[in-house]
Amino acid sequence: MINVETLEEGDVVFAATPLYNDGGLEGIAENALLHPAETRGVIVRKGHLEQDEGRSVFLVRFEDAGKNLGEPIGCFAEELRAEEG
Repeated sequence: MINVETLEEGDVVFAATPLYNDGGLEGIAENALLHPAETRGVIVRKGHLEQDEGRSVFLVRFEDAGKNLGEPIGCFAEELRAEEG
């Protein structure tokens, strides 16, 4: 099993769980489903939390039903997996 923490920009990932809006995305209802589990995406940036440099944050663009990449959203490592589940 590949450790998500070792992935870099351009790597393919899958949503490990359903992803919901935590209130950070304007124009989308809080707690609205953004992407169901197993949705494929690509990492566009990797960083860390300012207040916790040990916690990685991944900016991921997930595919829609037409295989088009959507707007990037922030995900923690535990919300992603490197292989399709």
